[in-house]
Amino acid sequence: MRAMRGRFITFEGGEGTGKSSHASLLARRLEALGIEVVLTREPGGSTGAEIIRHVILSGAAKPFGPAAEAILFAAARDDHLNQTIRPALARGAWVICDRFTDSTVVYQGILGGVDLNLIKAIERIVVGDDKPDLTIVLDVPPELGLQRAASRRGTGAADRFEAEAIQYHTKLREAFRALAAKDRGRCVLIDTTLPREQVADGIWNEVQSRLTPQKYRGTFREAAS
Repeated sequence: MRAMRGRFITFEGGEGTGKSSHASLLARRLEALGIEVVLTREPGGSTGAEIIRHVILSGAAKPFGPAAEAILFAAARDDHLNQTIRPALARGAWVICDRFTDSTVVYQGILGGVDLNLIKAIERIVVGDDKPDLTIVLDVPPELGLQRAASRRGTGAADRFEAEAIQYHTKLREAFRALAAKDRGRCVLIDTTLPREQVADGIWNEVQSRLTPQKYRGTFREAAS
């Protein structure tokens, strides 16, 4: 029996919203149903994309401007899709990705000033029809988010985006909230100032109601038989 195509879920939001933690929690809940889950991230998620990740987050590409960063993100995304995301979806796995195209729209487009028509044109070429089935936009006041990010990294240096001024992060939050409001069919906004368990349950309820993961139970065992 051929496995049905998997589902694609992305997590978006500003710094310190808890994307990585809640992506992992969701992955474990889906795996408990017998669903194969590929947990990944952007930039990164494949060998070539991880190399580009280092270039971007180290700040080495910042002097070249937001347009150059957008092109680097697109190159990383192309490798990520071809090496990781598309093969996983084709075999029926669910892919959960920490950031995807919405981050490029917000960081390089809305805040960076890169023409959104250019960003969307690149997205059509690189992503095509492989868009997320559901995007979880995590929301937190920027002051709290930056505190969380600082606590998470410990004595390590802030990355290219965490190091921006508070005004930047305030605009970042506003942009993600506007994005979620504009595309309610795909996006859901989740308040992460609530207790962690309550946030995780809210995310799980959205996944259950929108993507009905129960019908995927045992897909992989059946496909292999």
